[in-house]
Amino acid sequence: MPSFVYDALPGRIVFGAGAARTALAAEVERLGMSRLLLIASERDAGRGLTAPFAGRVAAVFTAVREHVPVATAEAAREAAAGADGVLCVGGGSAVGAAKAVALTTRLPILAVPTTYAGSEVTPVWGLSDGGVKTTGTDPAVLPRTVVYDPELTATLPPELATASALNALAHCVEAFWAPRRNPVSSAVAEEGVRALAAGLRDGDPAQLLLGAYLAGSAFAVAGSGLHHKLAHVLGGLGMPHARTHATLLPHVLAFNAPGSPEATARVARALGRDDVGRDDAVAGLHAVTAAAGIPRGLAELGLAEDRLDEVVERTLPAVPADNPVPVDAAALRRLVRAAWAGQAE
Repeated sequence: MPSFVYDALPGRIVFGAGAARTALAAEVERLGMSRLLLIASERDAGRGLTAPFAGRVAAVFTAVREHVPVATAEAAREAAAGADGVLCVGGGSAVGAAKAVALTTRLPILAVPTTYAGSEVTPVWGLSDGGVKTTGTDPAVLPRTVVYDPELTATLPPELATASALNALAHCVEAFWAPRRNPVSSAVAEEGVRALAAGLRDGDPAQLLLGAYLAGSAFAVAGSGLHHKLAHVLGGLGMPHARTHATLLPHVLAFNAPGSPEATARVARALGRDDVGRDDAVAGLHAVTAAAGIPRGLAELGLAEDRLDEVVERTLPAVPADNPVPVDAAALRRLVRAAWAGQAE
């Protein structure tokens, strides 16, 4: 057994069908929030979840945007004037806006996810500006309490639900080789892959939401590696967040597999494949993404070929030194082109 360090992150999880309707008011009271800023998309703001404590909602912010542009963050912070807490209801964009507020105001966050983003259990924040996405880690942006309610994710459009679940799957796979990986986070990640695969197969929102929680938890502890570094650069270029993660994932696994046999074995096992080798794990991911209607290559998502060198140049300095396979410019260029074309690396 190798030596390791595991930083267990603080946070309260309330999980159950109908929990957003039956438990949310008590969680607001428990956190002592009396003047809330509600951050949500227009759709999520209209769910009526705040009706039992409407008198505590001081302001509502619905101008959420993917990748949290700096202008969005500044507008959300202005809306938080006088608030003593932030309630975010929605997917990664709503959670990201709430984190942007907490980053400068240090206000506590109560999160109610309506997708499978997983960011609600991580201390990672991200902002985009001028085609560049910047990320960082700060314990102040980690939500104090998360209320998981499968009834909320059951109404997601099928295409969005599958893309979001595959984004969560990427968090799990990355956790096997990320810089702070350890036996605990790897066990959590493997169970996350298993839950997400089962949820995708059976169309079970509860399994998917459990898998998303496990994925976010593993990622929060293990950190981000090659896959996320690439995805963050692509996000800065305006690529769709969840579908980009899902499209990249099999290609990055194929690239890292020679140096991470444990990752391929765990992925294959969690996906229920008969073997546990590199090809079986990669084929298993390709099968899952294909069944979900995810493109095999980034070109189908709109990435222009003339941006590939830019992606390589921006990503290379951020790749962790202990990536399972050495990454130089030539190797990264091969990976990026394979992911763009949808071909084997």
